[in-house]
Amino acid sequence: MTLSGGMVRAALTRAPATAIAALAMVVALAWGYLLLGAGMDMQHAGMAMTEPMAMPWTPGLALLMFLMWAIMMVAMMLPSAAPMLLLFDSMARRRREQGQAGAGTFAFALGYLAVWFAFSAGSTVLQYLLEQLLVMSMEMRTTSAALAGALLVGAGLYQFTPWKLTCLRHCQSPIAFLMGHWREGTAGALVMGWRHGLYCLGCCWLLMGLLFVGGVMNLAWIGALALYVAVEKLVPAAHWLARLAGLSLLAWGGATLLHLA
Repeated sequence: MTLSGGMVRAALTRAPATAIAALAMVVALAWGYLLLGAGMDMQHAGMAMTEPMAMPWTPGLALLMFLMWAIMMVAMMLPSAAPMLLLFDSMARRRREQGQAGAGTFAFALGYLAVWFAFSAGSTVLQYLLEQLLVMSMEMRTTSAALAGALLVGAGLYQFTPWKLTCLRHCQSPIAFLMGHWREGTAGALVMGWRHGLYCLGCCWLLMGLLFVGGVMNLAWIGALALYVAVEKLVPAAHWLARLAGLSLLAWGGATLLHLA
C-alpha cells in the first residue's frame, strides 16, 4: 500500500493542530537557519579564495559543521517524513483512547532523526577529509571533476538497485510499516522511528552525497534535492521517477567523466 494523496490528506485531517504546528515550526526553524547561512558566511573563515586550501579545524568548527549538516537533514528530510509522523500520531492517539499503551510521537521523530544525525556526523568527517585532500572549495563543493562524476554515476546506478527500490517501498507505505513494526511504549516508538529512518537513509543516502557536487550550502541545490526526495516518496509511480532520475544522473556523471578524457 503506497502513500496516496488521499492518505496524505487523511493524515493531515486527523492529526491535531498542535502536532501539525509543531512539525511546521521545526521545519521552518531549520530552513531559517539555512537561509541565514547556517552560522557561517559560506567562506569558512571569511576568506575569499579561488583555490582549495586545507583549513585548520578546531573542535568548535567541527561542531558547527556537524550542526550545519544535522539541521540541513532536518530541513530536507522531515517534510517528506511528515505523513508518516502524522499517521503514527493518529494511530498512537487512537490506541491511548482505547486504553492501550501509548507511544510518543516525539520519540518516533527522535528515532527517525537520530539516523540522519549519524549520517551528518559521517558527512562532517568526509567533508574534513576532502578538505585536507584539497578537493573541496571554500563554497563547500568538490573541485574534483573525477569525484563529482563518480558521485553522480554512483547515485545514478543506485537508483536501479533492489536496495533502493525496497527502501523506497517502505518509505512510501507508512501504514504497512506501522502495522508490521509496531512496538508499545516510548522505547518502542524510538525503535520504530530508528527503523523507518534506516529505510529512508537506504533510499536517499547517495542522493544526499550529491550535496558535495552542487554545494553543501547551495540553497537552490538543497531545495531541489529536498523537493525530489519528497516527490519520490509521495508519488505512487515513484519507481519510474527513480529510474528516470537514475538515467539523468548517469548521463550527467558520464558527461563529467568523459570531459576529463
